[in-house]
Amino acid sequence: MSKRYELATLSIQIGSAPKFIQAAEAYMKDGKGRLLGAWLCDVGSLNKLAILREFEDDADLLRERQRGLTAANPFGAADFLTRLEMESYAPFPNMPPVETGSFGGIYEIRSYVLKPGGLLPTFEGWAETLPGRTAISPLTIALYGLDGTPRITHIWPYADANARFARRAESVAAGVWPPRSAVWLTPEMQAGLYVPTAISPLR
Repeated sequence: MSKRYELATLSIQIGSAPKFIQAAEAYMKDGKGRLLGAWLCDVGSLNKLAILREFEDDADLLRERQRGLTAANPFGAADFLTRLEMESYAPFPNMPPVETGSFGGIYEIRSYVLKPGGLLPTFEGWAETLPGRTAISPLTIALYGLDGTPRITHIWPYADANARFARRAESVAAGVWPPRSAVWLTPEMQAGLYVPTAISPLR
């Protein structure tokens, strides 16, 4: 079985992240899963902290989800939270494991709602075009939702916002992006540029 992933989005009070980020790290160390990324939104829906964790299997993911749902102080952030979302994901087929380290000053997190029946065509479209796209700039991971609305989420590192614009324009001009499976995407999407926090292994 492939790894499982949780993308938690913490909507927080303005400027509060430094007040609890170390407590969030301690909270995660006490539970299941491996922290991959912890990023603050810099462009997009602000005052949000995105946390990506990897789990060995469904059981570990569900156990940690239950802990989050019943915790009095989830992520050590209860005093600063205005909303908490926790989403479950699996990786696209043949997606390599996430390697942590320094890959860019910003990370773009993009999520799309799929049309019904669109998941397998999306896998096929990405398999065709992803090698050409990642030759231009690397991909952190591509994921599909295991719960809630059918959706995909992908995360891309860039040196900065200008590099992000340039690499995307280059991939379109080269004809390697978007994949032909983009016809299975609905207009419902979210995207933001995030900066790594002090505890983020992906930075």
